[in-house]
Amino acid sequence: MEKKQCREVVSLFFVVMIFVFITTGEAQAQPFLINCGGNSTVSIDGRKWIGDLAPNNNLTLSSTVMAATASSLSGDSIYEPIYKSARVFTDGLNYTVEVIPGNYIVRLHFCPFTFDNMNINDSSFGVVANGLKLLTQLSVPGEIAHKNLYLQSSGGNGSSFSLIKEYVLGINLDVLVIELIPSEGSFGFVNAIEIVPVGDRLFADAIRRVGGNDMNLNLSGQGIETMYRLNVGGPEIKPNQDSDLWRMWEVDSSYMITANAGVEIRNSSNITYASMNDSSLAPLLVYETARSMSNTEVLEKRFNMSWKFEVHPDFDYLVRLHFCELVYDSAKDRIFRIYINNRTAANTFDVYVKAGGKNRAYHQDYFDAVSSKTDTLWIQLGPDTAAGASGTDALLNGLEIFKLSRNGNLAYVEKYDSSGNSVGHSKSWILWVVTGAGIASVAILAVAFTLVFYICKNQGEKTIDMKNNSTGWRLLFLHRGIVNSSANAKGMGSQNLNGSTASTRSGKRFTLAEIRAATNNFDESLVIGVGGFGKVYKGEIEDGSLAAIKRANPQSEQGLAEFETEIEMLSKLRHRHLVSLIGFCEEQDEMILVYEYMANGTLRSHLFGSDRPPLTWKQRLDVCIGAARGLHYLHTGAERGIIHRDVKTTNILLDENFVAKMSDFGLSKTGPSMEHTHVSTAVKGSFGYLDPEYFRRQHLTEKSDVYSFGVVLFEVICARAVINPTLPKDQINLAEWAMKWQRQRSLQTIIDPRLKGNYSPESLEKFGEIAEKCLVDEGKNRPTMGEVLWHLEYVLQLHEAWMHAIDRENSFSSSQDLWELVVEDTDIKNGKEITSLE
Repeated sequence: MEKKQCREVVSLFFVVMIFVFITTGEAQAQPFLINCGGNSTVSIDGRKWIGDLAPNNNLTLSSTVMAATASSLSGDSIYEPIYKSARVFTDGLNYTVEVIPGNYIVRLHFCPFTFDNMNINDSSFGVVANGLKLLTQLSVPGEIAHKNLYLQSSGGNGSSFSLIKEYVLGINLDVLVIELIPSEGSFGFVNAIEIVPVGDRLFADAIRRVGGNDMNLNLSGQGIETMYRLNVGGPEIKPNQDSDLWRMWEVDSSYMITANAGVEIRNSSNITYASMNDSSLAPLLVYETARSMSNTEVLEKRFNMSWKFEVHPDFDYLVRLHFCELVYDSAKDRIFRIYINNRTAANTFDVYVKAGGKNRAYHQDYFDAVSSKTDTLWIQLGPDTAAGASGTDALLNGLEIFKLSRNGNLAYVEKYDSSGNSVGHSKSWILWVVTGAGIASVAILAVAFTLVFYICKNQGEKTIDMKNNSTGWRLLFLHRGIVNSSANAKGMGSQNLNGSTASTRSGKRFTLAEIRAATNNFDESLVIGVGGFGKVYKGEIEDGSLAAIKRANPQSEQGLAEFETEIEMLSKLRHRHLVSLIGFCEEQDEMILVYEYMANGTLRSHLFGSDRPPLTWKQRLDVCIGAARGLHYLHTGAERGIIHRDVKTTNILLDENFVAKMSDFGLSKTGPSMEHTHVSTAVKGSFGYLDPEYFRRQHLTEKSDVYSFGVVLFEVICARAVINPTLPKDQINLAEWAMKWQRQRSLQTIIDPRLKGNYSPESLEKFGEIAEKCLVDEGKNRPTMGEVLWHLEYVLQLHEAWMHAIDRENSFSSSQDLWELVVEDTDIKNGKEITSLE
């Protein structure tokens, strides 16, 4: 009996051992760390890097090519001990490592330093791993410089910066062969190689496609390159702080479009993983900090936190977002949207619900394809105002972007020079370009000097001080073309260096002396406004008429481009509801625009913030209709239309008869051509009025003006600033606050008190509906300015009908009173009793 039990125990032991052996292949795989160019083992934080020529290292090197060493390196990299050596190759070099089949992180370390008089800037090579192309024509110094990491030396052969390329490879063989292949006539080098087993822990095959449903990508059968890894809202996490995977997590601020679009938050509470399968995806340090839009200093809550990344075109990407709710302890407190490359990846995203509670670490993966025409990837998070969450903000703790292989290839051919500039043409082609550019430059300079001399001579030998001018505004003719003074005075166009005629410019070209005389030498008492461009003076020009004279401030954010845009736009636009340009001045360092004078100033000054009398409801409707007519003309009057891009109450001016006119066209853009739906451009405008869709996508359309005009309509009703940080949180943003009341059909609650009892309730109701339609999130669902104009005219008709009804009622009451007096008098005289109006 005892022998039988013994045999059973032994059998069970062998079964368990076999099971363990089979099922723990992943556990048997150990990190393999190679110190290239070394013949001994180097220890870094307990990790042993084995020299590629050390004995019994289970590594095969195809050839014993030269090794290079640096006596010292500057910088504080934890990898400095292994960066002092490198393996340099001028012919193909293979590293063959015995591995257990499975998934591995493979990192290639490159830290350039000077060796044997070889110019490291000339190195160019490729890397292939088990037949998968990882790199092609890599220039390490060029890529480092392109990433804004400038090489610095210490002691003649040191370097402060390095480049680490990280890949996740599924290896189904018992060897990993890493081939290093120099480009023709060049050489390559490598400082260290990491091979770290990860099993199936990092990626699941099922993944959500942006704008679509879940799909199966079979990621385990693909090569993956790590493009970016960020600790959002927190400090840099060094490799030795990331458990056994030794990943580097960068700070995210340098990738943000607006660095202060979210506040950094942290929570020292104990954080746990939502699933044990997530424990290796990111260290808990990532989840202890976050970036949130809940910041009282970020006034525009409708905008998003946005990150922008350079990526390789024509590849597929996996975007991994890390979340952990650190503030709210119940569902529906923070609900937001996720956008990837300007498309909605998720609506009504609630971290608390997804993770299963507060302080629970959770991640979400998304798949998106980048076309051959795109080299950027946008990640944006913003409030989902329609979800009814108490916290209208967003949250993100970490972010990773992975590139997926296509047809056995992860390599992207993008060559950089040592300064980080892209090199995409042959040397002979570049030589021809440089030679041609040199000849052209000489010719242009010769013509320019001749023209400058000619102009100076014709203007009484005035000296142009180019040294002083360089610190101020550039003269217009040095930027675009030569302005013919006499021709311009007659309304003729300008001639550029090619002899062709530029856009015709109407209006007079004033001399600086005339401007000084008109403004009493820029008397501060004549200042009637101050804007982003500079000060505006009230002036009297030579014919005795009044003018608004806008003088640019050289320190202004608006410059030469806006100055020229303003002139060109107003030169080709004429409309009763657009401010007219009288002329301009561009002498010396000055840039000055002269407009018709608008006696009643800005619309805003009649709404709040000044001692001007308030406008009646009818006057406000007339002003809105006038401004709408001006914008409608902009959008439809030219072949491609013109988008104002800065619609606000300070840019709606009123003349002596309170006729509204749109002004300030310095940011205006010509609309899209017929084959396009939008204009791709950087975001410009004024906070509080900016179209959030334009802010998210950088896609400018006429509907962006419609959104801004909708904010103006609410400002006209409420007579308060669009952004007022002194108010309670839910009232800071006028658009959000007014929309809340409008959706409740209670806009009369927040109407300007000075209008109480003097407006038609029905007209106010319709007016609010128009404003609400203008502020719809998606531009395609907003009305056109023509439609807005039609509805505003209808609102005016409703109000006028109401006024006429009141007048008739008052007239009727007055007639009744008068009739009673007549009756009383007649009754006294005739002794008759009249009891009715009949």
